[in-house]
Amino acid sequence: MFRSDPEVPPDTNHLERVLRVIPMGRRNWLFSWTEIGAEQVGIIQSLLVTCRLHGVNPYEYLVDVLQRVGTHPASRVEELTPRLWKTIFADNPLRSDLETLTHGR
Repeated sequence: MFRSDPEVPPDTNHLERVLRVIPMGRRNWLFSWTEIGAEQVGIIQSLLVTCRLHGVNPYEYLVDVLQRVGTHPASRVEELTPRLWKTIFADNPLRSDLETLTHGR
């Protein structure tokens, strides 16, 4: 694949570096109380790693998407993935009311 597409790196070192955070923090979430809790931690970790891989600030992404998700059309849910969110919404993300209060904007 990497021979025909110059955008695809020949190795996965960049992925391994980003995913290293998960084993390093394993002790922190070793006791997730339930299997469902552990599964949710895995989903959040995967989402945060995906944000980092695409150069998206995870905090800005989550604040924006959590506000949009209730009104965004289900037929266009893929727009809320970090990769597409970066091109569509990142230039003008929704902000948290708490951010406005703490920064005096």
